[in-house]
Amino acid sequence: MGARCSKLSLCWWPSHLKSNLNYSSDLENGELLPGGFREYSLEQLRAATSGFSSDNIVSEHGEKAPNVVYRGKLQEDDRWIAVKRFNKSAWPDSRQFLEEARAVGQLRNERLANLIGCCCEGEERLLVAEFMPNETLSKHLFHWENQPMKWAMRLRVALYLAQALEYCSSKGRALYHDFNAYRILFDQDGNPRLSCFGLMKNSRDGKSYSTNLAFTPPEYLRTGRVTPESVVYSFGTLLLDLLSGKHIPPSHALDLIREKIFLMLMDSCLEGHFSNDDGTELVRLASRCLQYEARERPNAKSLVTALTPLQKDTQVPSYILMGIPHGTESPKQTMSLTPLGEACSRLDLTAIHEMLEKVGYNDDEGIANELSFQMWTDQIQETLNCKKRGDAAFRAKDFNTAIDCYTQFIDGGTMVSPTVFARRCLCYLISDLPQQALGDAMQAQAVSPEWPTAFYLQAASLFSLGMDTDAQETLKDGSSLEAKNHGN
Repeated sequence: MGARCSKLSLCWWPSHLKSNLNYSSDLENGELLPGGFREYSLEQLRAATSGFSSDNIVSEHGEKAPNVVYRGKLQEDDRWIAVKRFNKSAWPDSRQFLEEARAVGQLRNERLANLIGCCCEGEERLLVAEFMPNETLSKHLFHWENQPMKWAMRLRVALYLAQALEYCSSKGRALYHDFNAYRILFDQDGNPRLSCFGLMKNSRDGKSYSTNLAFTPPEYLRTGRVTPESVVYSFGTLLLDLLSGKHIPPSHALDLIREKIFLMLMDSCLEGHFSNDDGTELVRLASRCLQYEARERPNAKSLVTALTPLQKDTQVPSYILMGIPHGTESPKQTMSLTPLGEACSRLDLTAIHEMLEKVGYNDDEGIANELSFQMWTDQIQETLNCKKRGDAAFRAKDFNTAIDCYTQFIDGGTMVSPTVFARRCLCYLISDLPQQALGDAMQAQAVSPEWPTAFYLQAASLFSLGMDTDAQETLKDGSSLEAKNHGN
C-alpha cells in the first residue's frame, strides 16, 4: 500500500503499517511522491513563488543568505514546495548540477525532505523539494516560544536523523554538507526530516563546508575534504545541541565530559525530566562521534542501534510532543501566509514591529489625500510633524508616546494613512489594549480595503481577545487577498 499525501503534499504513513520507530528503508519513485523527480521550467517556479517574492523567503538568514530558499505553490496541482535558488557562481557547470540533482532526486525516504525536481536554465540553478511547514530544529531548540523541546522529542530527533544518515549511506550518498540544526525541518506531523539540499555538493572533490571553524571536523581543517566520518562528527555536535539546548563548541563539551561534570551540559529546562542513565548514554554517544581520529567514530548504522533503546513515549505523535497544531487546526497547513501573517498568527509582536518598521509607508501609495493649498500651508506641517514624532517613538519602541503622536495625526483630519492605523494598532497590542487595536485594524481596512496587513492585524487583535475562530477566518481573508494581489 502506498503512502498518502496531504493537501501540502507532505506524505505520511498509516499508523497501522508502522510504529514511530520503524521506517521504510527504500521507497520506490512515485510511491512517496507521484511522478517522482522532474525538471521544472523557470517560469513554473517563478509563478509558484510569486516572482521569487521576498514575502516567500523561508531561509534562516532571509535575503542575506548566499542561496535563498523560497516557499512556493505549484499551480498545476496546488502542491507546496521549497525552492532553493543558488547564486550565479555556485554551479557554473550545468551538466554537473543536473547530474547531482538527478542523483539526489532518486532518494526517497520519510526521514528526508525529499528532492522532487530542479531547474537549469541559462545561469539559473534551482532545486525543488517537499515543503516542511513547521520550522527548523534551530527554531524549536534555540529560539522556542511556547515550550522547550521535551526530552522524548530530542531523543526522537536524534534517532530519526541517524536513520536518515543510514539510509543515505546505504544509497551511496554518505556525504552531507553542513549537517546542523538549520538543516533539520519538521513536517506537518511534527516529525523531523533532514533537508535534501545538504546532499548536493558543488564540486567533485567534496570541498564544501561553511560551518564555524569551532564546530568543524578536525580532518576537514587538515585536508579541506568532507568524509562520511566528518558527517558523524557533525552528528555529535548536533547531539550536544539536543543535550544542552545551546550550540556549544565540541572542545568545551569534551572538557566537561573528561572532567566528569557533563551534567553541566544539560539544558536546565530538562531538569527532572530525564534519567541520569539516559543522559549519560547520550553524552557517551556524542563523545564517540567527536573523537579526534575519524576511524574511531561510529558509523550511521551504529548510531541507530545505540539510539533505538533510548526512545521514550514512542506511541505519542511528534506533533503532540512538540506542542504544534495538527491537521486542519494550523493556519500554516490550510493557507499560505507571508511572514507578517505568520507573525500575527502566533502573536509575535516583536516580529510584527520589525516588519512594519521595515516596510515603512510603502503601502500608503495611492491613498487619496486631497488638500487645498490653504489647508496645506496652515495645517499640513504640524500634521506631518506629529507623524514624524510618532515614527521616531515607534522606532525607539516608546509605544505610549507613539500612540499619543499618531492620535494627534489622526485627529488632525487633514491626511489619512492606513499605515498609521496599523502602527497604532500594534502599539495598542503591545500595551495590552486589544479592543482599541482591533478598532485601528478595522480602520486601516476601511481606508485600504485590499490591504492584507489590515486583515492580519485584525487577526492578531482577535487572538488577543480570545476570539480564535474569528481570528482564523480573518487570517484566511488576508491570505486570499495576498494571493489575489500576487495574481495567484
